[in-house]
Amino acid sequence: MNIQVQCCGLVLLLVILYFYIRRKKINLNTGKAFFRLFYITLGGISLDIVSIILLTHHDAVPELVIDIVCKLYLCTMILTALATLHYVCVDIYNESGYYRRCATISGVIATIGILAVLCLPINKEWSSPDHIYTYGPSVLTTYLFSFAFLATVVWFLIFRKNRMDIRRWDVTRVWMILWLGAAAVQFFNNELLLVGFASAIGLIIIYLKLENPELIFDKATGFFNQEAMLLYADQLHRRGKGYAVLEMIFPHSMSRHVSRNDEATPEDEIRQYLFAVENAYAFLNDEDEVILIFEDMVIAQKTFANLKNRFEFGWGKDGNIYVNPEWIYVQDGRIVPCIEDVLPFLRYIRQNVKRLLVEDTVYVDEKIVHDMHEERKIEVLITEAIDNDRVEVFYQPIYSTEEKRFSSAEALVRIRTEEGKIVPPGMFINIAEKNGMIMKLGEIVFEKVCRFLRDHKPDRYGLDYIEVNLSVVQCAYEHLADNFMFVMEKYQVKPSQINLEITESASVSEKMILQENMRKLMDYGVKFSLDDFGTGQSNLNYIVEMPVDIVKFDRNMIVSYFENGKAKYVMDAAMHMIHGMELQIVSEGIETREQFDTMKDLGISYIQGYYFSKPLPETEFLQFISEHYQK
Repeated sequence: MNIQVQCCGLVLLLVILYFYIRRKKINLNTGKAFFRLFYITLGGISLDIVSIILLTHHDAVPELVIDIVCKLYLCTMILTALATLHYVCVDIYNESGYYRRCATISGVIATIGILAVLCLPINKEWSSPDHIYTYGPSVLTTYLFSFAFLATVVWFLIFRKNRMDIRRWDVTRVWMILWLGAAAVQFFNNELLLVGFASAIGLIIIYLKLENPELIFDKATGFFNQEAMLLYADQLHRRGKGYAVLEMIFPHSMSRHVSRNDEATPEDEIRQYLFAVENAYAFLNDEDEVILIFEDMVIAQKTFANLKNRFEFGWGKDGNIYVNPEWIYVQDGRIVPCIEDVLPFLRYIRQNVKRLLVEDTVYVDEKIVHDMHEERKIEVLITEAIDNDRVEVFYQPIYSTEEKRFSSAEALVRIRTEEGKIVPPGMFINIAEKNGMIMKLGEIVFEKVCRFLRDHKPDRYGLDYIEVNLSVVQCAYEHLADNFMFVMEKYQVKPSQINLEITESASVSEKMILQENMRKLMDYGVKFSLDDFGTGQSNLNYIVEMPVDIVKFDRNMIVSYFENGKAKYVMDAAMHMIHGMELQIVSEGIETREQFDTMKDLGISYIQGYYFSKPLPETEFLQFISEHYQK
């Protein structure tokens, strides 16, 4: 009997089915479509085997029975082609109206084909055990309808490729080549029954590459992984149906303490508890971040309250281990407009969780989503400015009260839009620091300052040095000093022409790296200032610990001096100690003649602010200092 190949295909599918039914699965439309196809193919191969057995023993079986079984097998071939079309369409259109119309029309056509197969005659050949097959109008009709569906699948693969998951497109393409090749061989040589086996091989490839539940599991914890979360969220987005998201950020990794013996750890207890949450799927988005997604928002609200209550009690054998996650609750996931926003949105929440927390929970609303989109726009703006050389340096002159001249300037970064508008630094500096772009901006600013010093020689107008701000990220960079010295040598800039400004927060972060960079640069001849003194964690210990030459009083400190009687005593004491350490002081934010005269009378060395000038572009700054230069 010619059933060895079909039996191999059947065994392979049964093995796949065994492993599939043992795993918990997500209710994905692509998965449901695949296993409709899987079961139809399984039934088709089984009927193929039975039909060959009946044909082989045709003397002992009524011909009507043989005809029915053979025609049922042919029907499964049409249904397999139909299910293949649906599998491709559900990936492209999901459950949209277009998909439903496509499913309806193709279903009607398949019904017509099946009725035709059942009604038309079928011819059988059984002249020898190795020469058994069917042919005739029923078989030709089967090929006609099957190839029509498969041709439609090929059309989708060619002309709708951009709408398909790239991996699914690639695997489905290989599957079609196998199946169509086997069908063509069997059509021209009906003694080689290869279609069923080729279908089985194709399904196994799809299963292993795309539909294997093991691919969407985190093996350490048993939660569904991030890929599964994105697939599921994509499906919910396409449906347009409301759903809730509950995110838990734990104080430690949820995969680090996986029990390898019979004694459960508190982490094991928490995982098992979350596994048992009804009407929700649990996903591990990061090693310390678990997300529950609910399709019923009412149930989600009740479950959220129950979960918070449960975490108020202890975990572990004695119930004395307390785990206090931070909670992020999205009552309606539709406020995130598309699947491409899901991961950036979660990352944005994670980065801003401390700012957004109300007690221990972030309640996500449309404003937070709007803020995220605005931040992403700024990120794009910064990237485009860097790529298209739209990062500029403005200079704000600094006046020396002792020498009665403009002796230095502060370099300030600006970016320009494509339309030529300047973006205020308050809109992009914090975002650039958060996403790491500040490193590149800092490098560009320092190089442009050095080029400015070389090309325009502002020292001829009495300018002794330029102050350049260092971000917190730059201060923690091990190779900062080496890179800066390389740039200064490249542009032949004297180290004394550069003064680097560090902030109090920068000196806290990675202090040892910062101090090593400072040591190298100071040995090279660069000087340092402590910027924004009077903000954040103001502490004179910073001045003691950091080898700076200048301390810059922040604008808010200056304003407080004039508006708050107590602030005067604080600032007077700070000035007395700073002068006692033989350091110079710069007052920022001076805007009026009264403020200028007061600061000068207090012995402030340098004055900076709108009283003299706002930050100016290179050309305007050069014109300003040349007009105010006195030989």
